[in-house]
Amino acid sequence: MAKADYYDILGVSRSASAEELKKAYRQKAKELHPDRNKDNPTAEEQFKAVNEAYDVLKDAEKKAAYDRFGHAAFEGGNGASAGRGGFHGGADFASAFSDVFDDLFGGFAAGGRGPGGGQRARRGSDLRYNLRVTLQDAYRGKQTAIRVPSSVSCDGCHGTGAATGTEPSTCPTCSGMGKVRAQQGFFTVERTCPTCSGRGQIIKDPCKVCGGAGRVEKERSLSVNIPAGVETGTRIRLAGEGEAGMRGGPPGDLYIFIEVAPHQIFERDGANLYCRIPVSLATAALGGEIEAPTIDGGRSRVKVPAGVQSGKQLRLRAKGMPMLRGAGFGDLYIELAVETPVNLTARQKELLREFEEAGSNNSPESQDFFSRVKGFWDGMKG
Repeated sequence: MAKADYYDILGVSRSASAEELKKAYRQKAKELHPDRNKDNPTAEEQFKAVNEAYDVLKDAEKKAAYDRFGHAAFEGGNGASAGRGGFHGGADFASAFSDVFDDLFGGFAAGGRGPGGGQRARRGSDLRYNLRVTLQDAYRGKQTAIRVPSSVSCDGCHGTGAATGTEPSTCPTCSGMGKVRAQQGFFTVERTCPTCSGRGQIIKDPCKVCGGAGRVEKERSLSVNIPAGVETGTRIRLAGEGEAGMRGGPPGDLYIFIEVAPHQIFERDGANLYCRIPVSLATAALGGEIEAPTIDGGRSRVKVPAGVQSGKQLRLRAKGMPMLRGAGFGDLYIELAVETPVNLTARQKELLREFEEAGSNNSPESQDFFSRVKGFWDGMKG
């Protein structure tokens, strides 16, 4: 039985251009794909015939041989019909089939681009902004304004990149696919279209404001709500405030990273605060009261027990930082530092010497330490 003419299979004339052949092939392949014709028993054979015809006619050398000799040009297993047991093998078929696969399934195999490849608008990039706040701001929370340099959608062309009254046109080199294929021996090499740089579209009359980019550089002022209790490393997300998308695509997000500056009085550990307060030698020995500052600007009276040692911590409940993700506050820890007096007068020195001579039993920690040292030395002698 004589084989059908390749031009008849695709439904085109012998003078059809490469673009007309491609268009006819894609249309036929979509109509006859087996997945769309499960009830048609001849669909698979027709689909194979369409691919075989296009595999020959899209190649300039094969097409010339076919136009001159017909099917006889490929007899002996050298043509596109070699491999009758199923779909045609080889890189030529893979190249041809990928075109129709993009159309059938929305281009998911090509990175989710859909018909037209690079034409689809791209989402803008996310931006990062580092914001330094004081410990008091972190305690109270704050509404502040920041200025963010970023790309925004061009008002002149509404993000299309084309001048007013015009629109981008399909790239003639890649037919809107954003990629081109070249035959190298038995392999088909795919690369980004050099004409449209992979976008699938060209702009003949670019927007005078953005130069065809669809977006412009601009500094924006944004209001940011800093919640009470933030810490260094806290991240605040502002949806849709990032870089504008390409060709009218959706914008990215803006992420604000918080850094809490060191404080001159308080040190922070989570929700707790620490404050080191010096006390006099007399207050540490006799006991008394000191005044401790709090982060809210207030003052708290703190009792110092008699005989307190340096490093002793006193806790003030709920006087720390607010919880960022919960109710309540942390605590404030007061660390006492017993201060040795300096620049003593003659009378003060005399009183201290009298105290030292009369107070042999007033330093239990010293007595215990030197008792252990004496035992150490005696052991070394033995």
